[in-house]
Amino acid sequence: MPDGRNGSQRPWGGYGAGLRRGVVVGALALVALLGTAGGGLAVPPPPPNPSDSELEASRDHANARAGEVGELTNQLAEAESRLTALQSEVELKMEQANKARVDMQLARDAADQAERDAAAARTEADAAAGAIEAARADLDQFVAGSYRQGSTIGSIGAYLGSDSPDDLLARAQLLEAVSGSQLDALEGMQRAQVEKSNKDAAAREALQLAQQRRTEAEQAKAAADQAQTAAIEAQQGQAARTSEIEAEKSRVEQLLYDAQSRVDGLEGQRARYEDWLAQKEAEEAERARQAALAAGSSGSGSSAPVTSRPSSAPAGATVEAVIARAMSQLGVQYAWGGGNAYGPTYGIRDGGVADSYGDYNKIGFDCSGLMIYAFAGVKALPHYSGYQYEAGYKVPLSQMRRGDMLFWGTSGIHHVALYLGGGQMIEAPYSGGYVRVVPVRYGDIMPYATRLIG
Repeated sequence: MPDGRNGSQRPWGGYGAGLRRGVVVGALALVALLGTAGGGLAVPPPPPNPSDSELEASRDHANARAGEVGELTNQLAEAESRLTALQSEVELKMEQANKARVDMQLARDAADQAERDAAAARTEADAAAGAIEAARADLDQFVAGSYRQGSTIGSIGAYLGSDSPDDLLARAQLLEAVSGSQLDALEGMQRAQVEKSNKDAAAREALQLAQQRRTEAEQAKAAADQAQTAAIEAQQGQAARTSEIEAEKSRVEQLLYDAQSRVDGLEGQRARYEDWLAQKEAEEAERARQAALAAGSSGSGSSAPVTSRPSSAPAGATVEAVIARAMSQLGVQYAWGGGNAYGPTYGIRDGGVADSYGDYNKIGFDCSGLMIYAFAGVKALPHYSGYQYEAGYKVPLSQMRRGDMLFWGTSGIHHVALYLGGGQMIEAPYSGGYVRVVPVRYGDIMPYATRLIG
């Protein structure tokens, strides 16, 4: 159990054992002093000596306090576990905001492409309209020429609709008058009209697609805003809960210190009494020796006792290229939204957690940005851990190997790291942190790793 004063490990009663050793040495020194100065000095009056029942009650009280400390320690562990879960929730919401930002950009790109398609369709429709006008001009020229040669518009009308013999004669005259080029003009106008209708339909369809993509972009932006708001609220709640946990932790530590201090109690008194008793016995033995000498006892001079010092307890575009790129960034600071295929970049604003750390004004990586940089020579990855999870093929964690990506968030992916082998991984952890190598954390880890190489 840690000592509240110096943080060392010691068993119950360690203080008394040390005191006894010190008093024994003091008693020996006193014996030597009495041997030179005579018997004028005396051991002080005895300290209180608690009874065995008092000692037993003291031990029971210490055990009860130890149990209370253990319970408070468990409560603290649970509080810290909740804090870790809340931090994971904040990371998840931040990654959801990252996803919405990526989706919004994709939707905007699609809308821009649809607008370009609509503009191209309108241009083609305008060209078709010009072709119609040209065909109509050719037809007008034909009609004018036919009139000069003696046929009339009325004859054309008769040819198209009348059933009389005169009308049939007019049709024959018209067929004789119409040349191949004039028929081509009529057919050309009809084709142009059909093409214009098709182009108009294409333009309308492209415009509808553009409007749909624009709506999707607006919806994606709304989703991004909601995710950002949720992240801010979660972080505010997490900050408040952190303060509560820190206060609880301080209270537990104080109780732990108090419990350790009370352990000395009556056992300390008993230890001090036993030390006094040893000193008293040494004094009486010295007086007996002096009395024997004074009575004429003969014998060789006794030498000072020798004590032995107790001995100390024994003091207790390849996987390697990807890993090399990631390891080259050790110590680079975390910046939410930071990092690309070329290295660390400025972070971006999130309106909450990352902003409170000034990530938008830092050059660094977030978790998915570090993966983008590490795998730049293998595959272009999106800046969102959820999409990166789907970027390769899955392998069970029991088969994971060096160079695989690991993910966290069984209820929604919020973090990614690169496995180094030997139970180690490299990650960009959180705002305020730095790119680091740490042991793999298995709490909330996804059951599969994602492999891009091999």
